[in-house]
Amino acid sequence: MQLTAAYSFLTILQEESVPVHSYCLSFLQIILQNLEHRDIGVSNAWLDTLLAVIDVLPKETIRHEILNPLVSKAQLSQTLQSRLTSCKILGKLANKFEAHMTELTKAAILPELIELARDEGSSVRLSAFETLVNLLSMFDHDDRSQIVLPLVKSFCEKSFKADESVLTSLSLHLGKLCHGLQGLFTQEQHMWFLEFYKKLCRLGLHQENGHNDNQIENIELEKKYSTMRKNCAYNFPAMVVFVGAKNFHIELYATFFCLCHDPDVPVRYSIALGFCEVCKLLGSNVYLIHKELVALLQDDSLEVVDALLDHLPETLELMTSGGDNSGLDNKLMIVPDLVPALTSAEQRVANSLKWRSHEKILQKFSCLPHIISSDQIYYRFLHRMFTIILNNNVLPVQKAASRTLCIFLRYNRKQEQRHEIIQKLVEQLGQGKSYWNRQRFLDTCEYIMEFFSKSFFCKYFYLSVLELTSDPVANVRMKVCYMFPKLKSTLKLPADKHLLQQLELCVRKLLCQEKDKDVLAVVKRTVLELDRMELTMDTFQKRFFEKDLLDQEKEREEHLLLEMEQIEKEKQQSEARSNNEKSYERKRRDSKTGSALPKSLPTVISGSSSGTQTVSRESKKSKLIRSQSFSSQAIHPKHSTLEKGTSKSSSVIGVGKNVLLPFVGKCFFVV
Repeated sequence: MQLTAAYSFLTILQEESVPVHSYCLSFLQIILQNLEHRDIGVSNAWLDTLLAVIDVLPKETIRHEILNPLVSKAQLSQTLQSRLTSCKILGKLANKFEAHMTELTKAAILPELIELARDEGSSVRLSAFETLVNLLSMFDHDDRSQIVLPLVKSFCEKSFKADESVLTSLSLHLGKLCHGLQGLFTQEQHMWFLEFYKKLCRLGLHQENGHNDNQIENIELEKKYSTMRKNCAYNFPAMVVFVGAKNFHIELYATFFCLCHDPDVPVRYSIALGFCEVCKLLGSNVYLIHKELVALLQDDSLEVVDALLDHLPETLELMTSGGDNSGLDNKLMIVPDLVPALTSAEQRVANSLKWRSHEKILQKFSCLPHIISSDQIYYRFLHRMFTIILNNNVLPVQKAASRTLCIFLRYNRKQEQRHEIIQKLVEQLGQGKSYWNRQRFLDTCEYIMEFFSKSFFCKYFYLSVLELTSDPVANVRMKVCYMFPKLKSTLKLPADKHLLQQLELCVRKLLCQEKDKDVLAVVKRTVLELDRMELTMDTFQKRFFEKDLLDQEKEREEHLLLEMEQIEKEKQQSEARSNNEKSYERKRRDSKTGSALPKSLPTVISGSSSGTQTVSRESKKSKLIRSQSFSSQAIHPKHSTLEKGTSKSSSVIGVGKNVLLPFVGKCFFVV
């Protein structure tokens, strides 16, 4: 009955069935009276209710009804249960009062907590310790340095030697404790707490705390030690702040290594969860833990890998950037180990039955264009995405791979590779034998519309999508029909008028010839939506102003990628010619080493004139190459780039016309 009443009072509070003022008048005194119930279970239930009530009570009510009687109940003359309850309530009140608590803690609460921390019962000592940790911000500088710090140190020493049951909670709060007392430690105290933390991290791994190997075989003791090490892993970021990033390698790296290679999975799981935070704290010293990242990515437990995936993009960015003092050399040093570790992690997750983890890691791989080079993505990851799309049987996994592949394509910087990717998408998915693959092609096209400009989609995928309106499978035709509004939104009139005519032709054909009643119903609904879109486009063009700007930005970025590629090629060709000329000049110079200086002067002058002629010849060849390139694009669209360079005209329609030049007959499918 008492338990039911306690839970009912708590439910009334949580559901806000009555106002807070009425709740205090009706229920608060009943809750306070039942805190002293002789049944511990009932007392704890009422205590939980009171702790929840404290969050919503006014400060004045708490001060008069709860805080004032609380000090007397914490006296040593009271029962163990009363003292324990007082500790828990004081901890809950820590953040409720700031100015008032500063005076109260010095006069009454701090002496009581000191006595409770020396109590005979371990549960009371533990509760007092947790309350001290929660009240650290309420103590002034002198109290923290002269009273709290020595008390906590003494508590830790006694617990480590004689009271292992308290060590679990101590290991959980140690990081918060060290952070709260930061700046108060002497050098000796600083080293003592650091060594104490290191001992907790090693508990159970070898002989420690006066126990030999035979005693550690106790299963319950091993579980306690594992929990302590897990708590230490949870507190590791706080300990990095405690020692500072500059001292990490000397003071904490060995401990971090042990936690990352701990034999128990929960410990490695906990350190993996906080790995990104450690990377942030280390700054330019983040390269020190690169090997540990690789080790966790290759961990035998998929739970550990999954924990690392939550912040994988940010972790990889921190790892490869390495802070302000890092450069390209540091990035190149990291990548060779990182790429195999990522591919290995994906393979192991794929071979498991945990498809959600597989979906997650594929989604996280979308950050790789900002981490590693385009070539590394192309050779190590991109073809793997194709394999997953074609062979995996889980739809969310296939969609994640498809989305990531589109992002890889978006940032690929070599047009030959882009042509190959587009060709595979069209031939292996859009024209695949399996209707399932053709549906995945349509999913991929939706991602293409999301990440690329309208002109890019129209140039390479628009007609391939329309061709699927004649697909023999009704589900594929239906999916295309649902995409009609999106297809129409990618067109830029009047430049894409012929594509609009193709769309209207497909719609009329479906209305006249479609035999499947479900597909026909979708077509009829879509026609109405297409008509509304047409009216909206003609009447309210300002609505699409922001979308058009975004599309222009995407198009500019695509052009920029092509221009950068062209500049890179010209630079490589120029460097190759320069090296050849230098080699030729060196040979000529070596052949005339015996000749006199006056005889060598004509050679120098001749070399100078030849250099001028070479530059002239290079510029002519460069212009010739560009003209041949553009002419070949007009004749052979299969070898055209994904996007042309920016035209001299700044109008969007002009660019659209240039981009759509290759759409002639069946030349749409691009290699």
